Amino acid sequence: MQMYIDCKTENEGGIPEWALVELQGLIQMKKEGVTEATVVGDLHYYNRNKHPVLVLGHHILNGKEQKLEQPMAVIEKVIVDDKTNYKVKAVIRKKLLFKSRPKPIISNVAEKV
Repeated sequence: MQMYIDCKTENEGGIPEWALVELQGLIQMKKEGVTEATVVGDLHYYNRNKHPVLVLGHHILNGKEQKLEQPMAVIEKVIVDDKTNYKVKAVIRKKLLFKSRPKPIISNVAEKV
């Protein structure tokens, strides 16, 4: 499964740079058939050692950043007066790879139930 994340950076031409998020597995949503943008989890990025951490519900995934061999462009098709134009929305130069199994997040557990 792949997702796109806006990293809020821009290159010299003012075009935003996005990151590709690659997960090994399946994310199951409680609501089925949702077509609009949905918050899946929280992405925390530790810049000092290039270590992304993704929190999905009660699970945490540790990942790593990889540079793509070939950059990708996100292109939007625009039709104006029967003319088709293409506009570059973003450039993707890196991916955040999460290939390990998720670890459960356990908070304070009461001794007596």
